[in-house]
Amino acid sequence: MVQTVLVTGASAGIGKATAILLAQNGYNVYGAARRTEKMQDLINYGIKPIALDVTNDESVTACVEQIFKEAGRIDILVNNAGFGSYGAIEDVTMQDAKYQLEVNVFGAMRLTQLVLPKMRENKYGKIVNLSSVGGKIASPLGGWYHASKFAIEALSDAMRLEVKQFGINVIVIQPGGTKSEWGDIAVESLMRVSGKTAYARLVTAFEKSFKKLAGNVPEPIVIAELIKKSIEAKNPKTRYAGGYMAKPMLFLRSILSDKMFDRILMSQMK
Repeated sequence: MVQTVLVTGASAGIGKATAILLAQNGYNVYGAARRTEKMQDLINYGIKPIALDVTNDESVTACVEQIFKEAGRIDILVNNAGFGSYGAIEDVTMQDAKYQLEVNVFGAMRLTQLVLPKMRENKYGKIVNLSSVGGKIASPLGGWYHASKFAIEALSDAMRLEVKQFGINVIVIQPGGTKSEWGDIAVESLMRVSGKTAYARLVTAFEKSFKKLAGNVPEPIVIAELIKKSIEAKNPKTRYAGGYMAKPMLFLRSILSDKMFDRILMSQMK
């Protein structure tokens, strides 16, 4: 039986690469995003573009209902939609902070709530949540983004224990640096929010460090391959890490003290 997959954030980056890769490998793929005009090329791969604003409950409900009506089921949900709202915690407005969590956390979890009943009924399903190395490591100037990804890690751990009894797997993907629009959006946000505040010096150092790393990051297909590997594993791991410096950074974080890791992190921002 052909499995039906819903990939959110499919208009660019990891989401688009994942939708294409899975479609090329025989899955029935729905690619969802706000910017439907950026998904028209996906039709050539047999992917069905669908409008989705994860911050709008009517949009989320309509998206899931349309797929259930057309395909009868969603076997795999890839919660990829997200962005990075950057700026010093002192500078970021509560409105922007709430929107960051609305997109990265509540949107993903609402979609998950809507697909789980049918997965339970079918005694099969895979929920793939895109976290980040930033879901285990928090750098300065990205506090609210990291909060959203730390939340995804915790929610995934709790859900994994809840739904395993129904034959459903919950998988966390932890990308490191990857080529996408994400970086440009994060830096633009950072400069706008904190570029001229008391944190300006740190912002300049962060931007310099970010640009230096940007040339080394791999294409999003690296993470798409990781997602494919995770959903095709008979007994998937709880977490898969990939992309620039992902595994080394997570390893260092696991063995070093907080203060030692702080020193290493800040040494990159000079």
